[in-house]
Amino acid sequence: MVNHMNSTPTNNAIRALLTGVVDYAGLFPPSGLPMKDAVRNYAKYRSTEYKWMLGRFVVPASRLEEFYTAASEFFIDGDEWRISALAGSDIYETMSLIVEFNAENAGKAVIDSIETRADTRSEIEHLSDAIPRHMLTFCEVPLDGAMGDLIATLAINKRFAKIRMGGVREDLFPKTSQILRFIRTCIAANLPFKATAGLHHPIRCFKPLTYEDDAPEGMMNGFLNFFLAVGFMKLAFKRSLIKELLLDEWSESFIFDNSGVLWRQEYFLSIAQLEDLRRHNVLSFGSCSFEEPVADLQEIGFL
Repeated sequence: MVNHMNSTPTNNAIRALLTGVVDYAGLFPPSGLPMKDAVRNYAKYRSTEYKWMLGRFVVPASRLEEFYTAASEFFIDGDEWRISALAGSDIYETMSLIVEFNAENAGKAVIDSIETRADTRSEIEHLSDAIPRHMLTFCEVPLDGAMGDLIATLAINKRFAKIRMGGVREDLFPKTSQILRFIRTCIAANLPFKATAGLHHPIRCFKPLTYEDDAPEGMMNGFLNFFLAVGFMKLAFKRSLIKELLLDEWSESFIFDNSGVLWRQEYFLSIAQLEDLRRHNVLSFGSCSFEEPVADLQEIGFL
């Protein structure tokens, strides 16, 4: 649970790095909450001390009617809920649902982001034809040999990328070499991206992969490791050093203050550099839990 009693003042570096960072995906595994519970949670998080960390509510486009039934009582004119819709197999049907939802809920809720998957250049081009330019579009791409070509195609079509960082099984977690290649390729293409799954914890750690009592355990990537790796990659640090950062399991390695963040007492990112990487590179990450990232940050003294 989020602890509101023992919080510490939030420094500027944490604010710069984590403002609006968590897209709440409580409907999805491992939480897999019913719609009413996920909506109620999101409404609650929007009024907590740490609401500044909260991003969009993630919902399949096919469940928008169910979402509206559960969420409409919380809508307030002038205080829009921002929503990211997962596209269905028919992108034109998805867009029809989105246009209708936005028209009916103007000023109260807005779907301003679409998430989908694309495995080929033609799929990306098809999506780009169907989705208006103003709509943020995140395409999850496979992390294999075709990734470079797909990321280039996304950049040409002014769509963004998405990387899956884990799941409910250990085999769903990408290799560190794949993460590094994805980050490097996106930066080279000036392509913003988001992450999803497997980033519940700020620092890399060995944890249960689901919330069941007998859940399998595995090594989970840390969202601070991931975001800061992007920042140092932008500065052309050596690949071997950034790999060490992604694999770092010690919170003591990271010092956040009102000037920036220092890693290993040697490598520094300023507030301006943190704001720049959030604005132009890694935009957010999806998590089925909002309370877990907050509680972990509190436990290690970063909040």
